[in-house]
Amino acid sequence: MAVQIKSKRAVVSKAPYELYMAFVDMRNFVRMLPEDKKAGVEADYDSIHATVQGFNIGVKVVDRTPYSKVEFADDGAPFAFRMAMHFDAASDPYKTDFQIILDADLNFMMKTLLGSRLQDALDKVVDGLVAMSEGRMPEGVDPSMYPEGFDPSGFRS
Repeated sequence: MAVQIKSKRAVVSKAPYELYMAFVDMRNFVRMLPEDKKAGVEADYDSIHATVQGFNIGVKVVDRTPYSKVEFADDGAPFAFRMAMHFDAASDPYKTDFQIILDADLNFMMKTLLGSRLQDALDKVVDGLVAMSEGRMPEGVDPSMYPEGFDPSGFRS
C-alpha cells in the first residue's frame, strides 16, 4: 500500500545551497552521528548502509536537483521507499523553506505500526535542523553523545 507522509514545513536559517550541500553527500550523515552510533555504518558519496535493530538498511541518492531537492531511495531496507528533501527559497535569501516528503510501500500492519512514528520522526528532523541552524542543540539530544568540541552554533549563518 503506497503511503505518503509529509513533514511539517519550517524555515531553516541557512540558504538553500548550504542545506543542499550538507545533504547531497551521504558521508555527511555519518559525520553527524553520535560517536556510539557510528560503528557498522558505511557511506560513500551516493549511499549509506547500516544495521539498525537487527535490520540491514541502505539508502542511496537517486536524484540531485542542485540547491532545491535531494531524493533518496531504499537500497536494501525492510520496505520500499523514496524520500525527498525540498530546499525552497524563503523570503530571506539566507533562509530556506524546508520539508521532507516520504513515499513508502507499507502493508496495512506496517502502516498501522509505523505511520505515526514516521510522521513524528520526519517532524523531529525538521525541528532539529531548525534548532541547529539557530545555534541551538535539538530538543532531546544529549550533547555529551557528540565529540568533544561539537557546537551546534557552528551551523548558524
